[in-house]
Amino acid sequence: MRNIFPSMTGLRAFEAAARHRSFTRAAIELNLTQSAVSHQIRKLEELLNVKLFDRIGNEIQVTEAGSEIYNVARAAIAELRLAMDRATRQNNDDVLTIGALGTFAMKCLIPHLKNFTASNPDIQVRLKILPTSSDAIRNDCDVAMLYGVEGDWPGYEVNRITTEELFPVCSPSLLDGPIPLNEPKDLTGHVIIRTVSPLILRDDWPFWLRRAGISDLSLTRDLACDLLFPSFQLAIEGLGVALGRSAVVRDDIISGKLVEPFSIRLQTSFGYHLVYPANRAGYSKVAKFISWARDEFSELLK
Repeated sequence: MRNIFPSMTGLRAFEAAARHRSFTRAAIELNLTQSAVSHQIRKLEELLNVKLFDRIGNEIQVTEAGSEIYNVARAAIAELRLAMDRATRQNNDDVLTIGALGTFAMKCLIPHLKNFTASNPDIQVRLKILPTSSDAIRNDCDVAMLYGVEGDWPGYEVNRITTEELFPVCSPSLLDGPIPLNEPKDLTGHVIIRTVSPLILRDDWPFWLRRAGISDLSLTRDLACDLLFPSFQLAIEGLGVALGRSAVVRDDIISGKLVEPFSIRLQTSFGYHLVYPANRAGYSKVAKFISWARDEFSELLK
């Protein structure tokens, strides 16, 4: 079996031409002449002994063999670009990549991030919104702000930045409405906003109801959502009662957008943490952000 390995120039020319379905547009993207792109693709076809394109009128179409090679080439080039970008950023103390779960980013980090950038104008921030806490590794963040318990990230440095209490929250308009909301049993007359997502979020209402001593209360009117942030926004808009997490609803309560109708809170072992690879702890940009975040969100640990 021949040891076939094409040149990167040839692969890039082929990938661009296949993506654009045009040698001309590929040449513009790669800053080459059209004849140079054609030459690279011809060399690649000779090396592989396969036809990569069919010409139909004025257009080109990727062959079946070419399509298989294109999918692999595209993924390989993307991974290589990502690795090179990652290597550059890791050694660049001016660029800090922060990963954060969506709700924490929107409710806590972004409203305060200007304080960090103002005090560290030499650091360029890149913010990545992570679908789940496990995505921090795949996205290769310098530091991530993740939800869980401290043992969830073995092999990483972990600093807790919030405690967590669960409690119902709603718009002030519900308190002034025709249906009372004076004690937990009054929840039966209101829409309950549930946040549930398979493998990511559990419905915490049963745990709070048990804490309130009314675990057998039937809550039949509900509105389901698969993300926390829109669940809280639904509550702000007066569509029902959501179960708030103390860290991420704190500012909405202070501003009056949400109110806490009862004084019953469920303390949990969960919370938000700063999570980062041990080999980046000595990076100046990471150390500065960790120090800032611990000070900025110190109230959320109380």
